[in-house]
Amino acid sequence: MSTTAIIIIVIAVIVVLAIAIALARQAQTRRLEQRRVTADEHRREAEAQALTADRERAAADEQAARAKQEHLAAQERRADAERQRDEADALHRRADELDPDVDPDAREREEGTTRR
Repeated sequence: MSTTAIIIIVIAVIVVLAIAIALARQAQTRRLEQRRVTADEHRREAEAQALTADRERAAADEQAARAKQEHLAAQERRADAERQRDEADALHRRADELDPDVDPDAREREEGTTRR
């Protein structure tokens, strides 16, 4: 083989290697760019899900607060009703004490069996 042929072969190998390296770099650049795009899509989707979750949490907190208010209002109404019942019972007892035709002991026995 002549020197010229060896030089041409070496130059051809160098050119082929340079082309292969350039193509490999391009492919790597494309892969990296695709990963960046995919990561960006995931970030946007995560942000959207986080916003939805925050909205749902806020709605649940608001609903819990309303339920707590309603529960407290119901407890107040129950306490008021019990006070009214106690006042009514006290008025009945006082009326029975004042009424000469009523036996107060009989009324207490009757209340004891019905209030339980």
